[in-house]
Amino acid sequence: MPQFKSLRTAALFGATLLGLATPQGAANANTHLVSFHSQYDAGTIVISMSQRKLYLVLDDGRAIQYPVAVAKPGKEWLGPARIQGKYSHPDWAPPAIVKADHPRLPNFIPGGSPRNPMGVAAMVLDRDQIAIHGTTSSMRASIGSRASYGCIRMLNEDVSDLYERVDVGTAVVMQP
Repeated sequence: MPQFKSLRTAALFGATLLGLATPQGAANANTHLVSFHSQYDAGTIVISMSQRKLYLVLDDGRAIQYPVAVAKPGKEWLGPARIQGKYSHPDWAPPAIVKADHPRLPNFIPGGSPRNPMGVAAMVLDRDQIAIHGTTSSMRASIGSRASYGCIRMLNEDVSDLYERVDVGTAVVMQP
């Protein structure tokens, strides 16, 4: 039996033996490794609007599943996209449609501000003003709902995890 210097190392070793850890590291507390057989290549992000889940497809018939908030009725989009840029602690300026609905919002919120709705990271898609991003502490309760203007909202700890696993150019597919 191997000897381990820490309980964490022993736990990761056990998780790997049981098939619960991915080659890139174990999923965090809010994610789940799930069976996921699909037509999509490993590394593809698949978002299920109806389930309010984001899946990062792995190469072994599984995926890492993250809970997300998706678009409000009337703000949805479907189909393929790609990650066009990745930003840590991004600044945010409300799009015109958001500003029209919430005129008291400031015109600019700097990255790192606790009021910045992009949270700790954002992956901008090649669609008009749409991103997969984190959230503020006051908006955490929206995860699992239809709450956004088209963006995919994640818990900050989950968007940080996903941010480290994907690259610019990663395929994204939004399903009903």
